[in-house]
Amino acid sequence: MSPRRLLVILAVLGIMILAGCTGGISDTGTDGAAATTAAGADPTATDSTAGPAPEGELSVHLLNVGQGSSTLIIGPEDETILIDTGDWRDDGEDVIAYLEANDVTRIDHLVTTHPDADHIGGHAAVIEHFETNAEGVGAVYDPGIASSSATYERYLDAVEEYDVTLYRTQAGDSIQMSGVETQILAPPEGYLAGDDSNENSIVLHLQFGDSSFLLPGDGEAESEEYLVETYGDRLNATVLVAGHHGSQSSTSEEFLDTVSPQAAVISSAYDSQYGHPHEEVLERLATQSIPTYWTATHGTIRFTSNGSAVTVATQQDAPTIATELRMGDAIEPGSETALTERYVIQADGSGTAPLTDPETTTDSADEPTETGDTALDVVEINADADGDDAENLNDEYVTFENSGSEALDLSGWELADAADHTYTVPEGTVLDAGARITVYTGSGTNTEAELYWGQSNPVWNNNGDTVILRDDSGTTVIEETY
Repeated sequence: MSPRRLLVILAVLGIMILAGCTGGISDTGTDGAAATTAAGADPTATDSTAGPAPEGELSVHLLNVGQGSSTLIIGPEDETILIDTGDWRDDGEDVIAYLEANDVTRIDHLVTTHPDADHIGGHAAVIEHFETNAEGVGAVYDPGIASSSATYERYLDAVEEYDVTLYRTQAGDSIQMSGVETQILAPPEGYLAGDDSNENSIVLHLQFGDSSFLLPGDGEAESEEYLVETYGDRLNATVLVAGHHGSQSSTSEEFLDTVSPQAAVISSAYDSQYGHPHEEVLERLATQSIPTYWTATHGTIRFTSNGSAVTVATQQDAPTIATELRMGDAIEPGSETALTERYVIQADGSGTAPLTDPETTTDSADEPTETGDTALDVVEINADADGDDAENLNDEYVTFENSGSEALDLSGWELADAADHTYTVPEGTVLDAGARITVYTGSGTNTEAELYWGQSNPVWNNNGDTVILRDDSGTTVIEETY
């Protein structure tokens, strides 16, 4: 190893390389690492339940890079974080193409979760491309675990050649992105498992309004144990990226219980030489009824959050029941197939609903996104009628709103409670975009905004119940417990 290379690696392993951190972390810790919180601090320091809803949108893109990983994050003010760059054999080609197709002209923050070649394979090419053909790379964040691979050498060469700021990054650090709380939860100071590179992956937690994302790199058993012991229920996330490409060594039952995600994503090749994702992980996800997306069958997956709901778009429709993922057709890495919005996840935990007309919401690099989506929300549940519920049945009701931008035909849809009382919406019931419709328990004359169940007894339990709405194919669109 050359003296120059040794000095560069020591700089990564030691304090940090300072070169003017554009858009970097605001404060400097005592060891020189850029940090705003102490190690082990609350990853959700912002109280997402208080104050006004956030402005703009946060989008998280899980790129289909085969047996590797790459995640693009675009904040509400178009700041960018790129986490990993895929496998060395692609040399960043597909990642760069996707970034260009999405009009990304600058990488504000490039995160190296760990030095494996299927995660940093495109680092050198990405740095060179953005430094020579675009607006540059603001800073690079590295856990400080070195590798002797040629891929890692090329990555450090690019950092040095283009004088990019390089931070040694550990638990307690925070990447500054306007409107988004971005906390580094791991690795801890002193490292885990004898400096194992997977176990010391950089782990990020993003909080945007009520929505949150947990991205654990290739962290395995010891990393997950550290996270659970250190942060507990604060790990809760709307969306979890499964650790280590869905390996059985990650995404443990205890970890899933603690994170309690409403959706999970696995990034690996369709014919992974390692058998990823492993069946043990798929069973754990299926047992907890967590909708799961796989880059190998869904293609690139984009989550777009407005702070209260997360819209899921994929290149290809495929099963989301974890144990059925392999029933989907493979999609090639780098495919230019347009993304289509398919589901909406409520960030408050009230459930996931499919978009009923996904064909109207496709987009591509060459065509503007059409906002013709349809989504239905529960806006009011009045279970406790004034006086005697049985004598005031029309003061017991549920109100729905079409929060999409197109009319929604509810004909034949079925409303039910936990006790399986059911009501079928009459034919010809169409709810315009932005309109509301109320289903009353008692009797009356149906109108465009009012439907009557015709029950002779109360339906909704005052002490708690579940509102279930199924479309005319029997698919559960809403399942909200109060």
